Amino acid sequence: MVAVSDLEPLSPNDAMEMWLTRQRSEKADQTVQSYYYRVNQFIEWCDENGVDNLNALTTRDIFKFDTELRERDLSQSTLKNRFGTLKLFLSFCEDLNAVEEGLVKAIEIPSLLKDERVNKEKLASGRAEEILDNLAKFRFASREHAMFALAWHTTVRVGALRALDVGDCYLDDDDLDRLRHYPEVGEEEFEEIVETVDTPFVYFRHRDQTPLKNKFEGQRPVAISDEVAEVLDAFIRVNRVPVTDDYDRAPLFSTEKGENRMSRGAIRRVFNIITQPCRFDEPCPHGRDVQTCEARKHGLEQRCPSARSPHRVRTGAITHHRDEGWPPEVLSERANATPEVIRQHYDHPDLLKRMQSRRAFLGEDSEEEDEDE
Repeated sequence: MVAVSDLEPLSPNDAMEMWLTRQRSEKADQTVQSYYYRVNQFIEWCDENGVDNLNALTTRDIFKFDTELRERDLSQSTLKNRFGTLKLFLSFCEDLNAVEEGLVKAIEIPSLLKDERVNKEKLASGRAEEILDNLAKFRFASREHAMFALAWHTTVRVGALRALDVGDCYLDDDDLDRLRHYPEVGEEEFEEIVETVDTPFVYFRHRDQTPLKNKFEGQRPVAISDEVAEVLDAFIRVNRVPVTDDYDRAPLFSTEKGENRMSRGAIRRVFNIITQPCRFDEPCPHGRDVQTCEARKHGLEQRCPSARSPHRVRTGAITHHRDEGWPPEVLSERANATPEVIRQHYDHPDLLKRMQSRRAFLGEDSEEEDEDE
């Protein structure tokens, strides 16, 4: 064990900056921002309690911070995230010989039941089909139609949706020629691709200006249906705003405003709007007057109880894929999430649909028998 006298002095603020710098090289900006928010609370606590050198930090200090945080009546899920991030930070500090060895063990991360680990406010598959039908009927090949159809079909995150360029859409075999320009595709590999790879698909790529959550590990081609490809093709040819961004790239979901690529906030607003039933002249299921409802105002769309953000659409899409029989191990590559994360955070099954999807594993002459209880 390292004695306190052998530790190397380091202020809490300097330690946080060093740690965040390390995280920026490995994590997406959104993740680093959430890390900063969680750890900065501990840094502020250190400042308020006279801890200006991490060498002096004790297990008693950790206990005091723990107690104060739990007294704020935060959810178990929030506490788990904050203590989990703090543990990562202090482990980094221990590696720097800045805190007493074993201090990290004083952090108790709450354990959660599955119901506490997940947010069940997903978009139901039946509702998604209604939205797709309405978009196909009233706004075919619009930006909203292309965006929602692609999101539901691919289970994509909002950052990956925003990152797509027109050139990332491979809608027919002629588009495969664009793969020649990528350094990871040699001539031999290209010839094999032409012979074996079917279109249509979209290729999510990590770029400095439009990073994916898991960076280069998040890069992946995702197959799409002919129906979704038809929507994308019509959108690109007819309704897409024909502009390039500041980096001479052609954003798939372009805009004439700002940097010519839709922001995350703008994409979220689109999803919150098109998931409101009243936007397609359907009666409000919440008994609200459409003329006076605050959720019809710009920037307040999320206040509709029926509105669903891109993350809730992703949750519903992953659950839908599972209900259709996709194993987590296969779906994980499509959704860019581990099988464990899919099971814990995204899998909110319709039990009857899940039973029906399991029938594929039964023999033609077999019948599912009740198990003894």
